[in-house]
Amino acid sequence: MNSSEEIAVSGMSAGRSAMRMGPAELVQAAAMARRFYLEGKSKIQIAEEFGVSRFKVARVLETALERDLVRIEIRVPAELDAERSDALRARYGLRHAVVVESPAEAEESPDPENLGEVAADLLGELVNEGDVLGLAWGRSTIHMAAALDRLPPCTVVQLTGVYDAGTAERGSVEAVRRAAQVAGGDAHPIYAPMLLPDAATAAALRNQTGIARAFEHFDKVTVACVSIGSWEPGISTVHDMLSDEERAHYASLGVAAEMSAHLFDAEGRRVGRDLGERCITVKADQLRRIPEVVAIAGGQRKGPAIDAVLRSGLVTSLVTDTSAADYLMTAGPAPKSALNRSDPDGV
Repeated sequence: MNSSEEIAVSGMSAGRSAMRMGPAELVQAAAMARRFYLEGKSKIQIAEEFGVSRFKVARVLETALERDLVRIEIRVPAELDAERSDALRARYGLRHAVVVESPAEAEESPDPENLGEVAADLLGELVNEGDVLGLAWGRSTIHMAAALDRLPPCTVVQLTGVYDAGTAERGSVEAVRRAAQVAGGDAHPIYAPMLLPDAATAAALRNQTGIARAFEHFDKVTVACVSIGSWEPGISTVHDMLSDEERAHYASLGVAAEMSAHLFDAEGRRVGRDLGERCITVKADQLRRIPEVVAIAGGQRKGPAIDAVLRSGLVTSLVTDTSAADYLMTAGPAPKSALNRSDPDGV
């Protein structure tokens, strides 16, 4: 007898007096439950075997559950928190929310590396053959690309410039190449910094052949993967690229979060739009039109930033950790559904 059957039999014995079922009824109920839950037989097949109606089988199975004759356990891998995932999905109206257990030694650290591993598995589910996958700059997306081991044939395009052109080969450019290699599809990297000194320089770079070719794919992206940064040192690459005066200026506008060089206040409204003119990045309106935008971000320190970006309507799915999820579940009034892709600014 296997362990599942042992649980069922112990349930029979323990519940006998309360259930007021005779031994024949108990044995038959246990046998029906075993056929249905362990052997995968249909109610019609069970009815034919025992010579009763399928309605009788349904009543017996229902009683078995109600009276603890059968116990059903739902198990997911230990690192996934199914309860928090479902609660977070419902609160923000997300298409998918996957919450990963925070590493005990790194609860305060942003974007634990295991987020990238789980996000890689999620992309394996979401991307279909012929899709165009867009990857934005971010440590979490780099970790995700490194963990990829399966993708259907698709095109992969870089959605933003890089933090430091000197590290392109080890950063988002390599992430795009890696994803395209796994998928067996075309890669469209961007060999340019994310932030330029002025709008004119950025415009000139956008017109360069390789960069322009990547930009042509932005409106074709069907699944995008992005990172989220808090407006503080070391947790936002854009914040770290700006001068002290520029940081102070944008902080005065109420910046709470940054995603792909787009800035958001605590309510998810975009602020500091002039910064985008100096950046090599996908436009916010283009992100809003992408059917599936997956954000990878975690850590308690990033909680407010994640909340702000989710309220923007630009993200449809989230991979995060328990530390950030606990903050998000109590972060002010419940927002509108993230799947309502309207702009909070009303423009």
